[in-house]
Amino acid sequence: MKETTKLKPQKEKFSWKLMWRQRFLLLMSVPFVIWLIVFKYIPLWGWTMAFQDVTPKSFAQPIWQRGFAGLDNFAKAFTDRLFAQTMINTIGTSILGILLGTVFAILFALMMNEIRFTRFKKVTQTVSYLPHFVSWVIIASIAKMLLNDGGAVDTLLGKQLHLMSTNSPVFWLVVCLINVWKEMGWDAIIYLSAMAGIDQGLYEAAKVDGAGRFKRIWHITLPSIKPTVTVLLIMSIGSALNVGMERQMLLSNGIVQDHAMVLSWFAYIRGIGNNNYGLGTAIGVFQSIVSIALLLIANKIAGMLGESKLV
Repeated sequence: MKETTKLKPQKEKFSWKLMWRQRFLLLMSVPFVIWLIVFKYIPLWGWTMAFQDVTPKSFAQPIWQRGFAGLDNFAKAFTDRLFAQTMINTIGTSILGILLGTVFAILFALMMNEIRFTRFKKVTQTVSYLPHFVSWVIIASIAKMLLNDGGAVDTLLGKQLHLMSTNSPVFWLVVCLINVWKEMGWDAIIYLSAMAGIDQGLYEAAKVDGAGRFKRIWHITLPSIKPTVTVLLIMSIGSALNVGMERQMLLSNGIVQDHAMVLSWFAYIRGIGNNNYGLGTAIGVFQSIVSIALLLIANKIAGMLGESKLV
């Protein structure tokens, strides 16, 4: 038998006629393009401070009149006594956060997808993503009341676990689990949307063949959402160094600060705290460049493995 060749969809070439046909779509995108330029690209001009000697007094001077520092700010950042431990904390917290966040969000989405009582499903989903909209100030206050030494958890168990006062990587795990509780319901929405697009005929055929619930999940649901999981993982890896400063500051204390400090907090302390804006900007530039590199590497590896990728 002759093998049938698949016809690849041809992309329509750029032309003024094509732009005219899509003029309403282009007009709809104009506000978002303007927002992107104003709030994302124009601020990149501030990166020049990373190569200058910037103090509060020099803000009154034009950019070209400020002292040129070259790579001195980067050298100061990399040789700072806190930098090595800060990088370890950032990477460790990020890896734990990505793994736990992805696994728990997928598991929660699978459970929600299997619920057939519609009203209970809607109520549960609504309650689950409400913590996403709660401020970290409130979340941190609740967490400390529950997990601090002598808190509600210690009182119920009758012993002190020292979860919030252990100067070790255990603090990373505690912070990541709190973040999972806060974001799990919100993150699961994307996976639930992907599951909603699965052909129900596949499940009916699997039932006819005698496949149970868990086999249907393993052989139909998970493979069907694999492209979505891959793309979200790539995006998560790209933002691995962008660990939120707010949760680290609010959940930490003087005992665990050595394992709570992350790059964004380090940039705040050294930049704004010490009025050394050039140093703070240099840390931010380093963080952005590494994030872009990680995103491109993860995207390339996904493409090499034959998985879905961003571009």
